[in-house]
Amino acid sequence: MFQGEKFLTKNINYFEGWYFKNSNNKESISFIPGINIDENKKAFIQVITTNSSYFIDYDISEFEFSTNPFYVKIGNNFFSKNNIHIQRDDVNKNLHISGDIKYSNSKNINTSFINPNIMGPFSFVPFMECNHAILSMKNNANGLIKINNKELLFNNDNGYIEKDWGVSFPSSYIWCQGNNFKNPSSSFMLSIADIPFKLFNFKGLISVLVVEDKEFKFTTYNNSKLLNFKLDKNFLNIILQKGKFSLDVQAHSNFGNKLSAPVKGKMQKDIIESINSNITVTLKENNNVIFSDTSNNCGLEVVQNDLGN
Repeated sequence: MFQGEKFLTKNINYFEGWYFKNSNNKESISFIPGINIDENKKAFIQVITTNSSYFIDYDISEFEFSTNPFYVKIGNNFFSKNNIHIQRDDVNKNLHISGDIKYSNSKNINTSFINPNIMGPFSFVPFMECNHAILSMKNNANGLIKINNKELLFNNDNGYIEKDWGVSFPSSYIWCQGNNFKNPSSSFMLSIADIPFKLFNFKGLISVLVVEDKEFKFTTYNNSKLLNFKLDKNFLNIILQKGKFSLDVQAHSNFGNKLSAPVKGKMQKDIIESINSNITVTLKENNNVIFSDTSNNCGLEVVQNDLGN
C-alpha cells in the first residue's frame, strides 16, 4: 500500500518507491515508480535495463493511488501486484517505451502481526530513516515491453516486487536479489545496511532464501551473524550464520547503470545497479550442503563506506 498519503499535503522530507523487476532467460528490465518530497513535490519513474537507465519526472498531480486494490498510477503508467502498463515517449531523453506485463502465482514470505514484513519488529520503529518491504519474492511474468525499437518478451518468466519508504537511503549498503535459479521454486534476497538509530549506528541485516516454499531467514532480529564480508572489484562474498544454518553468497557484478536514490527526500544521490549479475547461494545445515544453485539476471547494488569493517 501507499504509506505516504499524509505527507502529500505537508512540507516534510519523504520518499516512497516501488521496485518491479522482470527477467527472462536473456535479460531484465526494472521499473521504479515513486514520489519524493523536499521543498518540492514530485512523482517519478525510473527505468533500468541491462545497458541503460532513465529518470522521468512527473508533476505530483499526475500521481494517483489506491489501497484496495493496491495500485499506483503516474501519468499514463500503471503499477500493481497484478500488472504493469508503461507508456512514455520522451525525445529529450531518447526514450520510447510501451508495453504491458501481467503477474500471476505470486509467492511472498510468511508474515505475522509481530513480523509484518521482512524488517520484522523493526517495522514498528517510527524513526527509521528507511523502511523496506518485499511484496513478491517471485511471480510469473507474461507480456511484452518495447523500448527504443527493442522488444523484451516475457513468457512465464520471473517477476519480483519490493518497496522502500522514509527519508533517506542508508549511507552504505549492499542489496542483491535473484530468482532465476535452476531450481524454479527458489528465490533469494539480501540487504546489509548501515542503519542510523538515534545516537548510534548498527549494521542491519535482512536476507531470505526460499526453496520449495520453505523459508530460511537470516536477519538482525533473529540473531543471525555476519561471518565473512569480502568485496573485490566486481566480486562479493558474504557468509551468514544462524544456529546450525549457514548461508554463503557469492555475487559477480556485471555492467551497471545509474539510478537516483533519496537523501532527505531529494532524489540527488547517484548509485549504480546491475540487473544482469550472477549470484551463487549455498545453504548448509551443520556443514552439510542442503542447497546450492546459481541465478543469472540478478539485481545488485553496492554503496560502500565501511560496511566491511
